[in-house]
Parts: sequence; structure tokens; C-alpha cells
Amino acid sequence: MSNPRQIAFNALCKIEKDSSYSNLALDSILSKSELDTRDKSFVSALFYGVIERKLTLDYNLSLYLSKPLKKLKPELLVLLRMGAYQLLFMEKIPVSAAVNESVKLSKKNSLQFASGLINAVLRKISLNGLCLPEKDNSSDYLSVKYSCNKWLIEKWLKEYGREDTENFLECSLGAPDTYIRVNTLKTDSDSLIALLEKEGIAAEKTNLENALKINFGGNSIETVRAFKEGLFHVQDMACQLAVKALGVSEGDIVFDLCAAPGGKTFTLAEYAGENGSVLAFDIYENRVSLIKKGAERLGLTNVKAMTGDASVFNKSIGLADKVLCDVPCSGFGIIGKKPEIKYKSADEAAEIEKLQYPILENACRYVKEGGRLLYSTCTLSKAENENVCERFLKEHADFISVTPLKEISELNFLTLMPHKNGTDGFFIALFERKE
Repeated sequence: MSNPRQIAFNALCKIEKDSSYSNLALDSILSKSELDTRDKSFVSALFYGVIERKLTLDYNLSLYLSKPLKKLKPELLVLLRMGAYQLLFMEKIPVSAAVNESVKLSKKNSLQFASGLINAVLRKISLNGLCLPEKDNSSDYLSVKYSCNKWLIEKWLKEYGREDTENFLECSLGAPDTYIRVNTLKTDSDSLIALLEKEGIAAEKTNLENALKINFGGNSIETVRAFKEGLFHVQDMACQLAVKALGVSEGDIVFDLCAAPGGKTFTLAEYAGENGSVLAFDIYENRVSLIKKGAERLGLTNVKAMTGDASVFNKSIGLADKVLCDVPCSGFGIIGKKPEIKYKSADEAAEIEKLQYPILENACRYVKEGGRLLYSTCTLSKAENENVCERFLKEHADFISVTPLKEISELNFLTLMPHKNGTDGFFIALFERKE
């Protein structure tokens, strides 16, 4: 299979049918293709773009259809979304190509009965361009403009205000920046930048030590020599800042309770050094294996990964100087990387909220006197962030709240946002056990 649009169509249909994670669905299909780097980039742009702009596309399609979208065959809706996205958001794609290739795809995928409809609707979209509801202060307008569930926008407007909500939504659209963490046990920033440059990969320093902003330029990360040699791992700035906030020192004993796939574990291990140790847990063995493989690639001999339920106390492992509790969450802070997350229902989010407090309450039992505990999420939700931490402090008088990153904010409960901090949406809270 070598038709880029067909591959994008297959991947999008898989998402619709199986509710798969976008990155897993695309990686699975691309790995079986014979596309060159340029075509893979096109497939990725089209695939993620359709997911990212789904509600915007559906609104525009509904203007020219006589029946509700939910009554269309899922495959037909996917095809219409693909055509509409190319017309509205991919400036380099000619109108004729977007329309004609969509019609061709319909005939190749048993949708020939709708080829006339596809042609007519897409030509109307090309003629009228992007349409939005009449601009006002309503959540309906914002929902269509930024393609995000209305209930979630209303939640953010209430909790963070209109300015932060709109700025965050604006930043969530388009390709996100990529950051890596230098493996300080093997190299340094300058040496890694020079090595990557030889492979045609641009990298630059950031305000955070040993964090680099990088452009792989279409390269697959697994093929990069420096990656194979374990000189870095990919990690968003927010995650790197969270690990920094925990304040791990050389020789510390550290527990990472919800560790997979291991990015924070690896950074913790680099801070702890050869005289320290990091015990990393995940509830699933297959995810623990990801941590082990990553640590092996990076040469981190001070990491031990094992299965464990973060909400259940294991007295056999003893106590730690520092404990990281990066809990499962709704993930609303990373919708720029996993756009399907913003289409979760309120009920789905409410179910996840039940997981966090038991994990935090168990995590505190591992902290030595004078030790520190960091609670973090990659979501923007008071129920999963501030409310959890306020309850924890109320019920655990032996812990105090500590300012995690004074260079960013004097607040003890820190919410990071892309338009303010150049990171994913992220929450960090730091606690210290009294002597």
C-alpha cells in the first residue's frame, strides 16, 4: 500500500472503530507502509489534522448536508472530513487534488454510491471557505473554532478564565514542539547538539539546563545514532520541570510510583547519579518492560523497574528520600499531542478523578521524615489538581506544602500552560514531611 491518503483513511477509520490512541494507530499503519519520509509527513499531518479539527470540520460539513452527520456511514464521514481538512487547512493542496482524490478514494473503498455527494459538498466548502458560528462569547463558538467539547470549554472558562482558556486552546492547534533530555551520565548538551547536527538534526538549548528543543526533520527517532547510543530521551519541558522541582540530589533513594513509559524515571536517575537509585513501578508488566528497555538503552544501571499498584502500600520496599507521584489523569493538558483526548465525555473524566487521591495518600507513606513528595498531572482540572492537594494537606498534618519552582512562580500549587511557560498544560505540587 503506497497511497498516502488511503493510509490516512485507514488509520482514521481505525480510530473511529476502535477508539484507539492516535499515535499507536498511526504508528502501526505507517510501520507496514512503504512510504518515503515526505509521504509519511503528509499522512501524519492529514491524520492528526482531521482529529484535531474534527468538530470544526463537522460544523462546516453539516452546512451542506441534508441529513445529520451521525446518520452517515462512519467511513463516509471520515472521507468527507479528510477532504474538508485539505481544503480548509492545507494551503499547499490544490482544490482539484483534494476533491478528486476524495472521490477516487470513495470508489476504492466501497463508497462509490456517495461519490456525487462527496464531490458536491467539498466543492461548496472550497467555494465558501471556513465558516464559524456568529462570533460571540458563547462556548458554542469556541467549541467550533477550537474543535473542543463544549462541556470542557465551559469547565475551563469557569476555572481558568476566558483569556487563559482561549490562549491554551489556540496553542493546542498545530504541530507541537519537541524536547529532549540530555543523558548527563553519557554526554553534555554541547556535544549532543554537535552530534545531532552531523545527522542533519537541529537542536538548541533552552532555559532549562540539559533540556534541548529539537527538530527531527522527518527522521524516525529510532534511526538516530544518538538515540541508539542512549544519549537522550524525548521528554516535554513540563515533565522535566516537574522532576527538577522534586530536587533529587546525588545519592538519593527515589520512588517513581506511576512510572511507565519511564521518561521521568530516566531523568530522576540522571539526577540521582550512580550512587543513588530509582525504584520505578507500573501496574502492568508490559509497561514495566518499556521502562527496563529504556533504562538499558540509556545505560542507567541505577534504575530498578517492577510491577506494583501505586494505591497499595508495599512495606517491603522501605522508605525513600524523594517520591514522585505522577498520577493517571484526564490528560486535558496534552490535547496538542493527543487531540482525541479533548473529545472525552464528562463522565469519563469523572471516573478518572476517583483514582488520584488513593495514590497520593499511599505515596506519602513511603516518604522519610524530611523527605519530599511531588504530585503532578498532565491535565487542567481543579478536581484532579488543587482539590486533591488541598484535601491531602487537610488530612495529613505531618506534611507541609512547598513552593516547587520559585523561578517560575511563588505559588505552591503550580499550573503550567503553553502560552505562559512553553510547556504542555501541567500541574505540580510539592510536599515535605515534617522532621
